[in-house]
Amino acid sequence: MTKQTQRVPYTGGEKESLQVSLDRHRDAVLWKLEGLDDEQLRRTVLPSGLTLIGLVKHLATVEYGWFCETFGRAHEPLWFDAETEDMALGPDETPEQILAFYGRARAAADAAIEETGLDALGTAWHGATVSMRWVLLHMVEETARHAGHADVMRELIDGATGDHRPG
Repeated sequence: MTKQTQRVPYTGGEKESLQVSLDRHRDAVLWKLEGLDDEQLRRTVLPSGLTLIGLVKHLATVEYGWFCETFGRAHEPLWFDAETEDMALGPDETPEQILAFYGRARAAADAAIEETGLDALGTAWHGATVSMRWVLLHMVEETARHAGHADVMRELIDGATGDHRPG
């Protein structure tokens, strides 16, 4: 297991427990990309056309959206239409660019989590008032669901399975 996934707050507070859970799923998604080449990262193996790197692009977009936009925090402008292009790589986008984008989104989200109380309220993209607690729970669910997609896609690409590094 990686150092990040070994950090299990069995007796930790609510915020720490939620963030560690989120990090575990974030790390699982990235682990699913390790060792794959550009073609494999862009390969569509599901009828929907979803790719592993497109999934990471989507996760970066929703990290910025839920943690930053919802709570009025600064974030980088998107160079694509988040409504229609957040799961697809454009012809000029590279996996390295998307992985760096995800890294920046995670860092911005982590800062928002650190600096915002669980009961703090923000406005979601659809107009609902939501708490940081709800956003953290939602993003644990969202990221875990997509980690499962990544697991299936990776198995279809090269047979690799599992939700964390062995040993």
